[in-house]
Amino acid sequence: MTIHKEMASGRWFELSLVEQLANIGADVDRCIRWSRKNKQEQSRAAFYRAIDLIDLTVKDPKNRKRLREILRVREALVDYVLYDNEYNSTAEHWQNYFYQFNYAAAMARGR
Repeated sequence: MTIHKEMASGRWFELSLVEQLANIGADVDRCIRWSRKNKQEQSRAAFYRAIDLIDLTVKDPKNRKRLREILRVREALVDYVLYDNEYNSTAEHWQNYFYQFNYAAAMARGR
């Protein structure tokens, strides 16, 4: 199921991998923040948006050399949110992981 129909139509592939991961990180951060506020419906919606964007990132031909990492992120994130957290991830881990992409994307834009 594609949530981001506009992005799936090709716009997503125009973004660099860093920009893609920064956008994924924004939804992961929303998922975490909503969960902390006990808003599980909103948290779950943000999680599924993040997964949708990860799946689009996997489909992007320019990311072929990074598929292993992208798919591992997907696997660990699904484990963290939906399953038993066998990877022992924390909210801070996820926020720190994606923060670096937000920072790099902002630097590339000159901010």
